Amino acid sequence: MTDATTLFTDLVRTETRLYNRIDARLRAGHDMPLGSLEFLRIIGGRPVCRVYDIAHEVDITVGATSKAVDRLVARGWCERRANPDDRRSSLLLLTPAGEQALAAALPTFAAAVTELGAALPRQTLDQLADGLHQWRQHLEE
Repeated sequence: MTDATTLFTDLVRTETRLYNRIDARLRAGHDMPLGSLEFLRIIGGRPVCRVYDIAHEVDITVGATSKAVDRLVARGWCERRANPDDRRSSLLLLTPAGEQALAAALPTFAAAVTELGAALPRQTLDQLADGLHQWRQHLEE
């Protein structure tokens, strides 16, 4: 049986290495950091999206999220529009360039995730995915 400290260390180190490898592939192939892809996926996957929604989804501060969105806006991948229901916030929308960048990067992302996941037997990967999903749900409650 694995102790909690070993589990924590393995989980964090694995996440860091997975993130860095996928990030390197996206940067090399699309000049896009993985963090930008994640934000584009969130924005593009919602009918209405605010900075707060992204911050809540990835569990980072609104300030850090806003700065990251500013980088997407500067790249021409996203725009901020006035929120008609709340003048304190803005709505985020992908631009056509953002939609194209997202569509181009998603196959690279999927291939990298699939390739890195192939290091484990299918049954182990399925069990890991199920366990992490349950654990994440618990932590998000």
